[in-house]
Amino acid sequence: MLNLGAKLVDNFLDKKNVQMVPTRDGFGKGLVEAGEKDERVVVLCADLSESTRVHWFAQKFPSRFIQVGVAEQNMATVASGIANYGKIPFIASYAAFSPGRNNEQVRTTISLANLPVKIVGCHAGVSVGPDGATHQQLEDVALMRVQPNMTVVVPCDAVEAQKATVAIAFNNKPSYIRLGREKSQVFTTPETPFEVGRAEILRDGQDVVIVGCGILLYNALAAAEELAKEQIDCMVINSHTVKPLDEKTIIDSAKKCGAVVSVEEHQVNGGLGSAVAECLSRNYPVPQEYIGMQDRFGESGEPDELIEKFGMGIDSIKEAVKKAMKRKK
Repeated sequence: MLNLGAKLVDNFLDKKNVQMVPTRDGFGKGLVEAGEKDERVVVLCADLSESTRVHWFAQKFPSRFIQVGVAEQNMATVASGIANYGKIPFIASYAAFSPGRNNEQVRTTISLANLPVKIVGCHAGVSVGPDGATHQQLEDVALMRVQPNMTVVVPCDAVEAQKATVAIAFNNKPSYIRLGREKSQVFTTPETPFEVGRAEILRDGQDVVIVGCGILLYNALAAAEELAKEQIDCMVINSHTVKPLDEKTIIDSAKKCGAVVSVEEHQVNGGLGSAVAECLSRNYPVPQEYIGMQDRFGESGEPDELIEKFGMGIDSIKEAVKKAMKRKK
């Protein structure tokens, strides 16, 4: 049974009942919600309004929407100027282009100036599928979390993406939100707690803790349920905020379980797994295994096939858990 805080769900693995929605859709809805709450919210887009789902905002608030064209570097600097005059700008593009292409402008004009620009990286991860390695951004979390002042959020499903969008709109900080294109499982609810900087324990356990973010968290939960049949009791933590990391929850879970598996659709170097390892190495070192891209680029293919090929599927997570348990012993 999945513990979602305000609601217990015992059928989240029943694919017939699981809704499939891209996290970018949740972002689009959250953006409109934020715009309704505060007229300071404005949106800039690099000629990808429908793909990033900001077209819903543009339709409702046309006077607060700016189409800058294929110019991500310019989009970042324009947004920093707008933020400096009291607005709350969101800049949207594919993650390969923002923050991939405009990282220097994000660093110099947004992070360094500590301005509340919200950077929206869509179509991240290998689940972009046929677009191939050039568009499968796998380094964006590393780029963003290393920048001072930056908040980094990776929602696990469309419901959480909507909540995260509204939350970062009003945190008065530079922020990055990572989104996917492919439809993915919706397994949280409107009642599920969400707070930037606070991880949520979705499943309690005592043998190994799986710390994940993004759409692969569903695979982590599925792996934990299957491992339970083998008498392996896994805790599963939704660490949707990669920065600032909820260190207390991570440390407490490591003390209870004694071994960790990190799960993310990102390079294992520099992402959530690295953040967890850095935290534990300083406070409570335990064996850790890493699920993610193992220092290589992606390739064209169907999303599910690529997730399996690159060792991020359910079976791969189960193997990592067993390996972590052996190292603990």
